[in-house]
Amino acid sequence: MSSIDLKVHTLSPKPRSKKRKKRVGRGLGSGHGVTATRGTKGQKARSGGAKPPWFEGGQTPLYLRIPRRGFSNAPFRKEYEIVNVSDLEKSFNSGDEVTPEKLYQLGLIDTLDLEVKILGKGKLTKALKVKAHKFSEKAKSKIESAGGSVEVLPPLRKKWVRPKKKKTARK
Repeated sequence: MSSIDLKVHTLSPKPRSKKRKKRVGRGLGSGHGVTATRGTKGQKARSGGAKPPWFEGGQTPLYLRIPRRGFSNAPFRKEYEIVNVSDLEKSFNSGDEVTPEKLYQLGLIDTLDLEVKILGKGKLTKALKVKAHKFSEKAKSKIESAGGSVEVLPPLRKKWVRPKKKKTARK
């Protein structure tokens, strides 16, 4: 047995392993009263004085000095639910009618809120009557060459047009 006696009443943490938290601003006797380790005066000594890393001391910031360039088409982009001709071949029998609702029920599209576009990837051997909002040229030719028909559905929502100002008569 070692020379150290291991008993519960003799156990203690390692020296300097348990350091007490610095409690600032708790009076003069604590040694961290008055300025609470913030030094004296100045912006950083005040509450709310912390500024973000990009702050340039009131000077016009870099992101405002550099000119804005370019154009983003993101707000005007049109999104479609995409279905390939190969998906139609796998999921439908000859003579079936393909509609967005049936595509949704089969899980080929995720939502009915977007327009459906049929693309020409894959082979089609079945005669299908396909109704969708858009068709690629390749898809249209593959469906028609297999003996099927194509019907273009109207858009889900009309294109937004700025309302005209009413002319008021001047007195």
